[in-house]
Amino acid sequence: MAQGTHDFVPDPRNDAILINVNGALVPRAEASVSVFDSGFMLGDGVWEGIRVHRGRMAFLDQHLDRLWEGAKAIAMDIGISREALERRLYDTIDANRMDACHIRLMVTRGIRSTPYQDPRVIVSPATIVIIAEHKDPLPATVEKGLSLFTVHVRRGDPAVQDPKLNSHSKLNCITACIQAAQAGADEGLMLDPHGFVATCNSTHFFIVRKGEVWTSTGDYCLGGITRGNVIRICRDNGIAVHERNFSLTDVYGADEAFVTGTFAGVVPAHTIDGRTLTDGRGPMVERLQGLYRALIEADIAVRGRP
Repeated sequence: MAQGTHDFVPDPRNDAILINVNGALVPRAEASVSVFDSGFMLGDGVWEGIRVHRGRMAFLDQHLDRLWEGAKAIAMDIGISREALERRLYDTIDANRMDACHIRLMVTRGIRSTPYQDPRVIVSPATIVIIAEHKDPLPATVEKGLSLFTVHVRRGDPAVQDPKLNSHSKLNCITACIQAAQAGADEGLMLDPHGFVATCNSTHFFIVRKGEVWTSTGDYCLGGITRGNVIRICRDNGIAVHERNFSLTDVYGADEAFVTGTFAGVVPAHTIDGRTLTDGRGPMVERLQGLYRALIEADIAVRGRP
């Protein structure tokens, strides 16, 4: 059975978590939003995935920057300050007595008076939902990695739907995921409109060639926080890293490949389109995993909390 980067170790404590719905902590079985909510009805909203380590949210400023930039891009008023939202996030993990967890923060435009896309029919403040779960990536995923399959679904032109926007509208990525799963792979590798490698359906993609780390230009993918941090640690540690156009020919001839994401961090991609690059993680991926863990520790060490 295919194992994606977001597969996790099951934890029975998640059955009894409290979910934050507009500031109210509600048992999981009772948490809900209106059928007229913009997110349910139209996918109208933005979201973030955030990791908690040792009771601190890693790279929180970067996540909130992206959330506010996305909301501004779609002319959506989040309705509370960054400081108030940070307190609400910590209230949620404290109520659930969590020291390490994964958070899904979702903000939608709010409730509509009728099923219609025009934002002028909004009749409530933004809906803010925080789901914090006891979730850790499968050790086998981090150590052995994933298989990828290049799908026909492309990352689109930003004039159609800008892939840099972390929106609730994820059908482009979902259709890519479906094709990859039906091909027996763990995740879909997606090309840009020009045929160059762009990203994966839920993670960012890198290759290693002759000691250098390559990733896409970033023109057709989300501004990934983990992606940016991996580029940063490469530069800080003397590892040559390039944001450039490259093709599947470059991928098939690579020494290693890996994907990045907030949930699982740095994960090897051992097989792409049936071509095996490595048996599990290679030396560069193992090094980057260690450097990324150290960066998380450094970030949470200096972060206060409300």
